[in-house]
Amino acid sequence: MSLNVAKELAVLQRMTPAELRVKYAEAFGEQSRSGHKAWLVKRIIWRLQANSEGDLSERARRRALEIANDADLRLKAPAVPRRTSPAPERTVVAKLPAAKGRVPSPGTVLTRAYKGRTLQVAVLADGFEFEGDVFTSLSAVAKAVTGSHLNGFQFFRLGQYGGGA
Repeated sequence: MSLNVAKELAVLQRMTPAELRVKYAEAFGEQSRSGHKAWLVKRIIWRLQANSEGDLSERARRRALEIANDADLRLKAPAVPRRTSPAPERTVVAKLPAAKGRVPSPGTVLTRAYKGRTLQVAVLADGFEFEGDVFTSLSAVAKAVTGSHLNGFQFFRLGQYGGGA
């Protein structure tokens, strides 16, 4: 039997999750525990292709079982404790008084998450230290990080343009 994958896929994508669960039961001979439409479509089309093209060879099936028997399989991801705030014993959240108008006091460390990194900028008496380099302004730090000219006070979220609030 020749399977037209594109046609079957289009038919499956038009089905509701309830209809897909029925189709899954027909294809696999067991009920699906999932109602996730995209997952059901992928699994069903895979089974239809496997039935049409022929399943794994006996040699491949034996090798897969060998690998599976040697592996320590985890059925559930480890539980991650939820925190309301990061490292509460080390984090202090408070409004800092401004030293020179809108610039935070020297000694303050500004922290910002950006593209998977945690940026930390130390406020110095005569500039801003970031990754060992001293910059004259927060905008210069923001440009070093992003490659684009940005308002440093906005980038580090120091209130509206750095002034109060």
